[in-house]
Amino acid sequence: MAGIAGIGAENRNADVERALQQIDHRGRGQRGVFTAPGATLGAVWGAAQPDSLLLTGHAVQDRTGGGRLASARMEEGELVLTRDHVGLAPLYYGRLADGCVCFASEFKAICQLTGDVHELPPGHRWEAGAVQPSGPAVPPAEDVPETPEEIARELRRRLQDAVRRCLSTSNVGSWLSGGLDSSTMAALARPQTSVFHTFAAGLAGAPDLEFAREVAAHIGSRHHEVLVTLADMLRALPEVIYHLESFDALLVRSSITNYLVAQCASEWVAEVFSGEGGDELFAGYEYLRSIPSAKLAAELLDITGRLHNTALQRVDRCASAHGLVPHVCFLDPGVMTLALAIPARWKLHDDVEKWILRQAVADLLPDRVLWRRKAKFWEGAGVGELLSEEAEQKISDQDFARQRLLPNGWQLNTKEELMYYRAFREHYADAGDLSWMGRTKGAPVH
Repeated sequence: MAGIAGIGAENRNADVERALQQIDHRGRGQRGVFTAPGATLGAVWGAAQPDSLLLTGHAVQDRTGGGRLASARMEEGELVLTRDHVGLAPLYYGRLADGCVCFASEFKAICQLTGDVHELPPGHRWEAGAVQPSGPAVPPAEDVPETPEEIARELRRRLQDAVRRCLSTSNVGSWLSGGLDSSTMAALARPQTSVFHTFAAGLAGAPDLEFAREVAAHIGSRHHEVLVTLADMLRALPEVIYHLESFDALLVRSSITNYLVAQCASEWVAEVFSGEGGDELFAGYEYLRSIPSAKLAAELLDITGRLHNTALQRVDRCASAHGLVPHVCFLDPGVMTLALAIPARWKLHDDVEKWILRQAVADLLPDRVLWRRKAKFWEGAGVGELLSEEAEQKISDQDFARQRLLPNGWQLNTKEELMYYRAFREHYADAGDLSWMGRTKGAPVH
């Protein structure tokens, strides 16, 4: 993992050092700050990518392959910030009291310097004081093979290539829920390494643990389980919210076990594969069944475009909290371009979600896993309603009615979200108007 920070003015080393200290977890003890013409730039990084960060004396970047990119560079005397099209790498920016622009990989790194913080949207660049697209919002149309058999073969080839490009070290593993997406990543990566680790987390008896064991035995990985209790989750909750920089209920709920399994993984490997993006690209969610086929492609593009504030934020922050480098191969540019071009009828086919993906990996996985229906992340891990029940016990109806409307006009949806918001404010009492923060689609923001 890596993190970057900087200020668009020279000789601001002390301020950049302060920013980097807040995101030191994104590296593994390596840090650099230098003055470029017109800017002070800095980065923290791990052993996996020391040469890719401090480039030519005028730029820093968080870049680990697979399309991931957050960069800051001087071009003709101007600071230019760029973020990849999906938002695999986070990037925030703002202005200091003296008018200088500042930036960092996480909100916490610059909120101590300014109250004016914004998220740079995926696929955009900040230049000369303006945010503008860095390319087309929708990938160029791609011709796909005519038959589903040919589509499946091409999809398999691109997935294999994406995984292969990420294997820069033998010290690698995969988060494994036992669902189709994470199992696909693990099964594709396993033959390309001599030793491969898999990691699963959940409450005792959780279905994810059972399915993950089956996949691990099938592919021959060294499997690790993290058995979690409600007490474990509540202890971890403040740390999770600190790293997430969010109180969005669905995001926090899905991140707690991910955070704990990432902690375990960091004791064994430096890099992990994750299955994020499969549901958005191949129509894995239950609600998509109710959408007319003619509108499905647009909905998939929309939810894929929101990943940077949901699943990708979870992956990035849970991995970076423990110095891990995550690989999200479903969102590799080659895989994603093909996936978005595949007709909707091959994604939801014969009432089976992700049908074309299942065809592409049919020979890699046990049938029980290959045809497993989608489970929400926290449900598969066994979290269920435990956290909402905890909030019900802690927060009265009167307190919820009084505190659910936030100063910026947002309305909290549940007592669970209020519980998270309270923890968020413990870390970020001066978080500003929260315009830099995303929320899950469907959550009211006014």
